[in-house]
Amino acid sequence: MRVIYTGQSIDSLEESLNFAIKERELSPERASSLKDTLLDRADSLGLNPYKGQREDYLKHLKQEHRRIIEGHFKIIYRVDREVIYITDFFDSRQSPSKMKG
Repeated sequence: MRVIYTGQSIDSLEESLNFAIKERELSPERASSLKDTLLDRADSLGLNPYKGQREDYLKHLKQEHRRIIEGHFKIIYRVDREVIYITDFFDSRQSPSKMKG
């Protein structure tokens, strides 16, 4: 299956990593490495798209969003026919109310 990243997902990932750099939680080098790890993990869904659990916080959207976990990040996605849409990279240290689908 093909994996497609939404603009929102890339924006969320960049914002989270930039915030971690700004707060000195991560060096720019470590943030770049983490970004690669997260993107690789998301790409792995192409081989097994249903391995993630359903995301209860987005149930109201009725699009069967799922999640996989990498570190303290939730990778939020949904499957539509032969395409996996990555819709958000959510830093789970935030309030769930900030999650976007």
